[in-house]
Amino acid sequence: MKLAVVVQRYGTEILGGAEYLCRLTAERLAQRHEVEVLTTCARDYVTWKNEYQEGTDRVRGVTVRRFANAETRDIGSFNRFSDWIYHQSHTREDELEWLRRQGPWCPALLEYLERHQASYDVLIFVTYLYAPTVLGLGIAPERSILIPAAHDEPAIRLGIFREMFSLPAGIAFLTEVERRFVTTHFPIRALAEETVGCGVELPFLDGRDPPPRPDPGVLDEPATEGRRFDDHQPLPPHITQRGAVFRRRHRLHGPLVLYGGRIDPGKGCEELIEYFSAYVAHGGDATLALMGVKLMKLPDEPFIRFAGLLSERERLHALEAATVVAVPSPYESLSLLALEAFAVGTPILANARSEVLVEHCIRSNAGLYYADGDEFVEALNVLLLDGRLRAEMGRNGREYVKRNYRWDVILSKYERMIARVRGGP
Repeated sequence: MKLAVVVQRYGTEILGGAEYLCRLTAERLAQRHEVEVLTTCARDYVTWKNEYQEGTDRVRGVTVRRFANAETRDIGSFNRFSDWIYHQSHTREDELEWLRRQGPWCPALLEYLERHQASYDVLIFVTYLYAPTVLGLGIAPERSILIPAAHDEPAIRLGIFREMFSLPAGIAFLTEVERRFVTTHFPIRALAEETVGCGVELPFLDGRDPPPRPDPGVLDEPATEGRRFDDHQPLPPHITQRGAVFRRRHRLHGPLVLYGGRIDPGKGCEELIEYFSAYVAHGGDATLALMGVKLMKLPDEPFIRFAGLLSERERLHALEAATVVAVPSPYESLSLLALEAFAVGTPILANARSEVLVEHCIRSNAGLYYADGDEFVEALNVLLLDGRLRAEMGRNGREYVKRNYRWDVILSKYERMIARVRGGP
C-alpha cells in the first residue's frame, strides 16, 4: 500500500518526542509499504523557521516531501495569546487563530495533500496538537489514522480538538493511559482503535541479559559485542566497557544521573535541577548530565554537565553509562526515554505527576517515582546506594520492553489498523 505520514517536522537530527517516534515507525513501515512523509521545512519547534531545503528527499529509505512554512512563531506573543484563550470566553475563529499562531503554519503542505490525497491508500497523522493534523484530517477522514500523542494539558480542551478527535477512521494510542484519557473526554467515532505504542530495540542481539550493573563509576565491566540500536549498525568491536565511551568523552566519574530530551522548563528540567541540587546539598555525591537541545540556562555548578545533542549511538552509550535515568516531565504520552533506559537495563526515576510514567514504573517494576523534592532525594538515594536493586530493576526493564515494545508486535498492530481503515480483511 501507499501510505502518507503527516507530521510537523521530520529528520534524523530530531531525537526526541513524537517526531522521533514518527521517524522510527515510518522507517519500519517503509519495509512493507511505499511510505511518503509530508512535513515542513522546520527543524526548530520554537520558531518553526525553515531550515531544511524545500522539495523531495530520501531519509534512511523513506521519501520525505518538505514544504516551506508561511511564517515563523513569535513565542512571547503566542504565549500571551494562549494565556488569554485558556482563561477567557472566545470563538472558534479565535481558536483557529491560536492554531495559526502556534504553528507550524504551512498552507503548501495542506494544498498538496488536498490535491494528491487520492493517490494514497491510507493517511497517518502524528500528534494531535498542530495545524497539519487538525486541518489535514478533514481532507480524507475515512482513510485516516491519527496517532494523537495526547495528554492532559490546557490546549487539548479547545473546541477544535473535540471536532478533530471525531474525524479519523482509526486512532493509534501510545499507552492505555492515553486511550482512557482520550476516550473519556472526546466523542470517538473511529472504526479501529488500538493501543499500539512504539517499538524499542533491545541492544543485546542474542537475547541474553546484560552483564550486572557495576558499582557507580567502575568502567571495567565487559560488554557484549555486536549490539545494535535504532540505526541497525553494530557497535565497533573495540567497545569493551559498558558506558565507558560516554564517560570518557565527558570526563564523568562516580554515580551518574542522566536526562535526555528537550532541556526545557516545560519538560520538568528546571524542577529536576532544583531537586538534584537539594540532593547534593544534603550530602549526595553524583553528577547530573543533560543531553539534548538546550532551551534554558543551566546553572554553573560542578555537579551539572551539559552533554549536548547526541546521535542515536551516542545516546545508547549515555544510557548505558548512567546509574539512573531521570524522567522529570509531568506530561508524557509514552516516554521513549524511559523505554530506552529500560532496554539497556538502566532504572528510571520518574515524575509522579505523569500517569504514563507511573504506569511504566508499576508495570515494569524497573523504576521509582517522586511527587516532590523530598521524595526525589529519598528515591535517588535508594537507587544510587543499592546496586542489587538496580540490577534487578535493570532485568525487569528489559523484560518489560521485550514483552510489550518489540517491533514485530508494534508493526502487527499497525498492519491490522491499516487493513481495517483501507477496507481489507
